[in-house]
Amino acid sequence: MSKNSPLLRPLKVGGQTLKNRIMFPPLTTGYEERDGSIGPRSFHFYERLAKGGVGYIVIGDVAPVNTASPTPKLCDDSQIPGFRKLSDALHAHGSKLSLQIFHPEYDVPGVGKMIAGSMMAGKAAQEARAAGNMELFRSKTEESEKLRAAAYAKLHHDMINFVNEASTEQLNNIKKAMADCARRAAQAGADAIEIHGDRLVGSLCSQLMNHRQDRYGGSFENRIRYALEVVAALKEAAPDLILEYKLPIITVNPDGSTRGKGGLKADEAGQFAVLLEQAGVDMIQVAQANHTGNMGDTIPPMGTVPYCWTLPVAAKIKKLVSIPVATVGRVVTVEAGEKILDQGQADLIGYGRSLLTDPDMALKVERDEPVRACLNCNKGCVDAISNRRYASCVLNAENGNEETVFIRPGQGQKKVVVAGAGIAGLEAARVAAKRGYCVTLYDSAAKPGGQLLLAAAPPRKSEILRAVEYYEKILPALGVEIRLGHSCGPEEMNAADVVIAAVGAQNIALPVPGADGGNVVSAWDVLAGKSQVSGRCAVIGGGLVGVETAEFLLERGCQVAVVEMMDKIAAGESATILPVIMKNFAQHQVEQLVNTQVTAITASGVEAVNTQTRESVAIPCDWVVMAVGSKKIPFSTEGVTVPVKFAGDCSGERTAGIAEAVRSGYQAANEI
Repeated sequence: MSKNSPLLRPLKVGGQTLKNRIMFPPLTTGYEERDGSIGPRSFHFYERLAKGGVGYIVIGDVAPVNTASPTPKLCDDSQIPGFRKLSDALHAHGSKLSLQIFHPEYDVPGVGKMIAGSMMAGKAAQEARAAGNMELFRSKTEESEKLRAAAYAKLHHDMINFVNEASTEQLNNIKKAMADCARRAAQAGADAIEIHGDRLVGSLCSQLMNHRQDRYGGSFENRIRYALEVVAALKEAAPDLILEYKLPIITVNPDGSTRGKGGLKADEAGQFAVLLEQAGVDMIQVAQANHTGNMGDTIPPMGTVPYCWTLPVAAKIKKLVSIPVATVGRVVTVEAGEKILDQGQADLIGYGRSLLTDPDMALKVERDEPVRACLNCNKGCVDAISNRRYASCVLNAENGNEETVFIRPGQGQKKVVVAGAGIAGLEAARVAAKRGYCVTLYDSAAKPGGQLLLAAAPPRKSEILRAVEYYEKILPALGVEIRLGHSCGPEEMNAADVVIAAVGAQNIALPVPGADGGNVVSAWDVLAGKSQVSGRCAVIGGGLVGVETAEFLLERGCQVAVVEMMDKIAAGESATILPVIMKNFAQHQVEQLVNTQVTAITASGVEAVNTQTRESVAIPCDWVVMAVGSKKIPFSTEGVTVPVKFAGDCSGERTAGIAEAVRSGYQAANEI
């Protein structure tokens, strides 16, 4: 990595030039205000990307109509100033701004009218109750609930059928709204507009979804007709802007099934790309098609698809057109992007999740500094958006709070001791060193990483080690002294100005008869390779650790039963990963015993009771693997005379996940 990196080469697109080839692709963030405007959170997030050197920033899902969906909106001239302020801020750092114009695949005015009616009836109900008119309150409440139910029923119907039921008049109105949005984008100072080729536009293009009998359905020429009409309308509305087209591809899974529905299969996509160039499109972004109901099909989690998984199609399309082609999809590292550019497979690299993890990628490439790499865990980003929270990265404590959360300058010369080289301690050491402090990091283990080393052991999880590898590179570069295989005592701690304790947690056993038997081992010891088991295993605890340990055992030929007190297993697992786990469990006939409380462990297996029926349950097995949780490791401050801060698992009553550990380490070091 250096100033000679191909990622830093300028790229001419249309009549403009991007300063480098690093792109923040359209990624739903949830940062916009409830009305879809660009508020402080959105503004500072995108400005932070520009400060980090990103050359081309695309704001995803900008609605040209007033949808009920929580997305950015540019459907009224009154919204232009907010986008203008943002574009001015990005231009100040040399970045180009693109707005991705999309339209959802449902009747927006129809659904919106029902939702508005429901809200009005609900308001009237509350007013009636305040006035003591309970009969009117009940009537209006019933009306509100019926309208809301009807709205969601129509929404569900339209997501499947609107592509085929939309009238020509409706499609023309939508096209006009998109053109008006493009005009507003130009007035707001945007440099580019991107047509979202999925959603409604992609549904019309799709062989799998479009069953129309009119001029917009049937043949390839008919199915792409509307998309080309949108291209023409947007070019006319904003002729001076770069016009990019996000081209979604229906890909093929290893088992021969198709992945995605909205968009085109690869052979038709190549033909369409040529027509897009002829129609005046300045750049094509090749991406995975959606409309499957699982965001993991579009934004796959670690270990489920190859790196750069959509690149083969992008590379084929690049050979067919002379305009720039952007690629997205598990291009995780700087080196991967550089290789793609050097081999001429694409012209622009979309680093979506990776820029959530490290918005300073471009600056670090130029300075030849280590870049914090995305884990593709989907925990902070995809899961958050699916659950109507704003996007973040488990490794980045600043996402979404860039205005107020940043590494502050240090206060004088201070010596900091960090006890514990798990993820919380590693992050605390990094932040303290970045603030200019002299940092020494201690851990009794021979390797840094703590529980991340265990988390990386199950199938598909080895990519977690990228987090540890980053700290192994960055901490020495920041001057942190790392002392492994050595616990710090009062003498070392008192030689510092402040101590950050991040000694982590330890696994616990279920307090039942037989829990100390020779056939009982901990999940942590199994994952660490300290305990070897075989045959039939009962994993006690169906949380994340238990489920991942079960997969680890399956990979080693064990028969597995998972025992969980709650009514389902893997309750906190990512919605993009859970289907993969369940498929694996089904293939290996994993027995899932939920609502099951263990009462005793014997030499022949587990005794339990069903918490719903109170019936006895016997689970014969050779080994019992405990995965029932953890508790913080006590940290003794006896004899310590300097201030002690706590981070990670040992900082509270409840142990922490990666995101909480990183943020507590960051905060502890940033407050010194």
